[in-house]
Amino acid sequence: MSDSRQPYRSHRRRKKSHAGRLGLAGALTGAVGIAAVAGAIVVLRPGTGDGAGSPPPSLAGQGGDAAVTSAPAPKAGPPVGFTTPEGYGYTLAAVMAGTSRQPLGATQAPPSGTTYAYADYVLTNSGRRPVLLDFPADLFMPKSQVPSSAQERCMPQAGIPDDMCTLPNHSTVTARIGGSKAPVEDGGDTMIPAGASYVVRIASDLPVKEDLSADDLRLYVWNARFTSDRKGVRLAFP
Repeated sequence: MSDSRQPYRSHRRRKKSHAGRLGLAGALTGAVGIAAVAGAIVVLRPGTGDGAGSPPPSLAGQGGDAAVTSAPAPKAGPPVGFTTPEGYGYTLAAVMAGTSRQPLGATQAPPSGTTYAYADYVLTNSGRRPVLLDFPADLFMPKSQVPSSAQERCMPQAGIPDDMCTLPNHSTVTARIGGSKAPVEDGGDTMIPAGASYVVRIASDLPVKEDLSADDLRLYVWNARFTSDRKGVRLAFP
């Protein structure tokens, strides 16, 4: 699939927030990890050193692309469930975090001494009907690891530690887990079929300092559409 496709931009940055409620979800099946990244990409798991690279992940097209490859369930942290005001149910589980000069395929090379931050997580439609393809998780990093040129764009959020902030970012489906069906179009919306699970990658649009550690990256769900108490819910890595 061509790397020229543009990844999804998170719905949470385009839609008004609504109150939601937080619930715990059932366990995800852990299995072998998905194919990892090479060449220019550095894959890091929290608590580990630099990993070997691999090709950039395949990207899901804007209309829900059936060509998104199927992969085994990756090893993931504890799953957390969320329900929106419309009754959409999602389960999220963090997989890994790291840095790369091209975390979403072909992108503009960052300035010398910088790179991009990213994280992968599993997104599951936990209900029995299709739900909107939304990306509840946001990627946070220490503000001290953001170059001065991007400091004003790195935003703190209520319920997240004060020294952490989130840069503008993109999210995209990089793999379907097992026999999950691809996203489908319905009246102009992209929907997740009932029970489907995907690997999602979220990556910063603006660079971070090259020495940023994977241990410093965090995934939180903070938008009021998914959490009613305005407190960020952290997704723990395995």
